[in-house]
Amino acid sequence: MTWDNELDVLSMAIRKAGAEALRFAVDGFETIQKPDQSPVTSADLAVNEVLLSHLMSAFPEDGWLSEESPDHLDRLQKRRVWVVDPIDGTKAFISGEPEYCISVGLIEQGRPIVAGIFNPSTDELFTATLGGGLCLNNKPIAPPASWNGRHPVIALNQWEQQIGRFPSLEPSINKRAIRSIAWVLALAATGRIEGVVTWEPENEWDVAAGTLLITEAGGTISDGLGQELRFNQRTPRYRGIIATGPHCPEVLARQLRCLTCGTDNGIA
Repeated sequence: MTWDNELDVLSMAIRKAGAEALRFAVDGFETIQKPDQSPVTSADLAVNEVLLSHLMSAFPEDGWLSEESPDHLDRLQKRRVWVVDPIDGTKAFISGEPEYCISVGLIEQGRPIVAGIFNPSTDELFTATLGGGLCLNNKPIAPPASWNGRHPVIALNQWEQQIGRFPSLEPSINKRAIRSIAWVLALAATGRIEGVVTWEPENEWDVAAGTLLITEAGGTISDGLGQELRFNQRTPRYRGIIATGPHCPEVLARQLRCLTCGTDNGIA
């Protein structure tokens, strides 16, 4: 089965949403604090409306789950659900860093079947369909044929780095901060970094698209307990994420997969 129509609509919608994000980046935006003290901008809300309008008008029978929309639990009865983060990495967007992205995944019976992650700042649109491999800006791509021997790069939550949560990670491993988990999952899928690990809570909309990119590339991804990710759950949240890219060195991949929550002398 193919999902060419869904992918076409997603690609058009996510690019229009990206143009909207860039417009706000130039013209300015308002920022408020959510009840959990995380920021949300007028750009997040506008991008959400662009995606909602395009995707749900094209596929009105599907469900909807977005960080910036009320969660209607009738989605649990839907065979397919769009899982959306309008701007993943809002803090990076606010500070003008090119580390934010728009993340959209289509879920069918608990697993992602179509995905798109678009970074408007770099004009890179990564897409995937189940069994169809990866594309960058509509052109098929493959991760490097083998690891290039450089010092591995792992993306970690900045706060977790500061508290030394993962002491067993070798000092020779290069560490980069997670500004957008969707974006670093795209980087891992394409071999630009070797893995991603955090024990901090993550939501379905943070990782739905990135999960398909990782698995289509031949990498691995689980929650922080080592369990398979299932989507469109009543509580759409996981305790952590552990992902490895397709050519992460096996020794490091095994080490990362062993970093399940509470097992590395860190703070559980």
